[in-house]
Amino acid sequence: MPKKVLLAPPENIMVQAENLVKIYKSRDVEVMALQGLDLTVERGELMGIVGASGSGKSTLLNMLGGLDRPSAGSLYVDGVDMLKFTEKDFIEYKRKTVGFVWQNNARNLVPYLTAVQNVELPMLLQNQKNRRERALELLDAVGLSKRVNSRLDQMSGGEQQRVAIAISLANNPSIL
Repeated sequence: MPKKVLLAPPENIMVQAENLVKIYKSRDVEVMALQGLDLTVERGELMGIVGASGSGKSTLLNMLGGLDRPSAGSLYVDGVDMLKFTEKDFIEYKRKTVGFVWQNNARNLVPYLTAVQNVELPMLLQNQKNRRERALELLDAVGLSKRVNSRLDQMSGGEQQRVAIAISLANNPSIL
């Protein structure tokens, strides 16, 4: 990953965006999805992002999640300049730094796996030890200790969403 760049005060800043811009281009059309956003999020801060449809909420989240690159401006997460990321950096970032709780469960749940196997999967990709123990701990934390061996088709939508929350926390992300 790119070297960390210290921002003042570095120990308190988790996200810093300055004049952040995202332009989506197609053949004939350019859409300015985000224009000139300045944002600072302190470590440990809980934040909600609200705004009108088309105001750039999803675009910002996609950039913070490493799913999309900014067009201009600066974006630092945990002191690392995301505009300098290579594809390999983005893969490592998504595995280690950021956790996702998708609104659509189909994006991060594998239907033929059990709840515990779904939660173990991101840890398996990181070659973590004690995966089963950690997965069981997370499922217990979201109130699913009795559903660990259930497949998704045996669970309610709310239970599936709680499995998704456990998955998002599996690799101890810095940002969720």
